[in-house]
Amino acid sequence: MHEVKEVLRLEDNLIFKALADPTRRTLLDLLQAHDGRTLNDLCAPLDMSRFGVMKHLNLLEEAGLITTRKVGREKLHYLNAVPIRQIYERWVSKYAEPWAAGLTSLQFELERETQMENRPKHVNRIAIKSSPEQVWQAITDPAKTSKFWFNCAIQSSWEIGSSFELLGPEGEKKVKGVILELDRPHKLAVSWQFVNLPGTENDAPSRVTWEIAQHAEIPGVTLVTAVHDDFEQALPTAGVLENGLPLVLSGMKTFLETGSTLADM
Repeated sequence: MHEVKEVLRLEDNLIFKALADPTRRTLLDLLQAHDGRTLNDLCAPLDMSRFGVMKHLNLLEEAGLITTRKVGREKLHYLNAVPIRQIYERWVSKYAEPWAAGLTSLQFELERETQMENRPKHVNRIAIKSSPEQVWQAITDPAKTSKFWFNCAIQSSWEIGSSFELLGPEGEKKVKGVILELDRPHKLAVSWQFVNLPGTENDAPSRVTWEIAQHAEIPGVTLVTAVHDDFEQALPTAGVLENGLPLVLSGMKTFLETGSTLADM
């Protein structure tokens, strides 16, 4: 437990250091306004050389505040809300209802310009001191999902084309979908549709993809990336998951590393 707390302290230090610089906060604001930007996009509003912007982006990526993905020849930068959510949960509030709170971002999502339809829109990543197999089990075992997924248990036969559901504490169906891709324990893609969440009744199914990989440099650490896309016809759902998925990832990390839930910390 002492080692876990020391790791959390070091992670907090990196995040606070990254947030202390106004230029780096501006870069985060730019990504919040429009995610998936190239280096050229981010340089344009700043009176700074490409090298200077790259240094700031590297520091933000080291702190886990942004993630990058290669799409063709371009390197795209995405805001990673997970560390900020962890700071919020650790230092500000241990009590939240993200399914409802996520709808507060609906107006913002409706007003955003839809661009680059073939690119991921929301990308969240976290490092967990655990194996890919343990992460996979946490995502697919109902006894474990209920510990960090807002008390919801996941149910599926885990075959491509089969259905899956998220069930609440009383067995009520919260989410329904279909298994689109399955490569145990490295990748899981599902269609996603809320069943009875107010404001999402008319949403088409979107897609949530889990990518699980061993850290290339740190033994015993797994990188978990959650991507939500295909939500052009499901903007209310996108607003909910933009706030909810970072908390799910934070809760998974806490559960796998300590055996506790966020509410217990």
